[in-house]
Amino acid sequence: MPQPRLPRATLILTLAAAFASALRPAPASDDGLFDPSNLVAWCIVPFDAQKRSPEDRAAMLARLGIRRFAYDWRAEHLPTFDRELDALARHGIELTAVWFPTTLDDDARFLLNRLKARGLTPQLWVTGGGEPTKTPEEQAARVAAELERLRPIVQAAKAQGSTVALYNHGGWFGEPENQIALIEALRAEGLDNVGLVYNLHHGHNHLDRFASLLAQMKPYLLALNLNGMTRDGESRGKKILVIGQGELDAQLLQTIRDSGWVGPIGILNHTDEDAETRLKANLNGLQSLLDSLPPPARK
Repeated sequence: MPQPRLPRATLILTLAAAFASALRPAPASDDGLFDPSNLVAWCIVPFDAQKRSPEDRAAMLARLGIRRFAYDWRAEHLPTFDRELDALARHGIELTAVWFPTTLDDDARFLLNRLKARGLTPQLWVTGGGEPTKTPEEQAARVAAELERLRPIVQAAKAQGSTVALYNHGGWFGEPENQIALIEALRAEGLDNVGLVYNLHHGHNHLDRFASLLAQMKPYLLALNLNGMTRDGESRGKKILVIGQGELDAQLLQTIRDSGWVGPIGILNHTDEDAETRLKANLNGLQSLLDSLPPPARK
């Protein structure tokens, strides 16, 4: 007897969920979303009062029990990229992601070449910007222009087994609906190695609809970076807070946990403080929040 056909919308969501599941690393266990082994240190290379060397940085992560790392950099850091990779390997730290240029320029090719030489396939976090569009025609033109920019990056990443995660950093590109439109267009071209990474610290204007946005993003989500969040925090000088110091943190954490999403969870410094001190504060704040939440429902 022939099977009933799925509605087109259901089929698209099912396929998107399958793509995302294949692309992202899973946590250590089904209930290990916030385990230290699943946490990714982020914004700790150019943001660190101690200006650590690659070796000191990897040793610091190992001391904290953090086993995943997203590499952000400035031009002065690229000459020591190989030393960074050596130090991570010595200390058993996974290179989960690399902050990647917005075009396939010389720095982008350098990073791809060094990763290929090491057989590493981290996520490549790519951002963008732009003012909001005002008409459907302007929106279509923006999507087309962004596809032209992103396509060479996604193609180059696919050629060596990496995924590209579109990174919300404000502006037009920072709206998840626009990122999803780009992802769907690229996947329609056969470029299925693309998803998104969502950053709470760039999502203050999304707080009132975060739960619905997370459900919309979930089939495409490759990583999610935490931050202490308070209403209007960016306009009030509270853009970056320690986890647990934001008035909305418990609510957001429960929303993330209850969504059923699994994948890497980032914790960040992104200040001029000592990165180790700040990461430790975030670890402690996260644990305190988790201790205060009701236990997750067992499936």
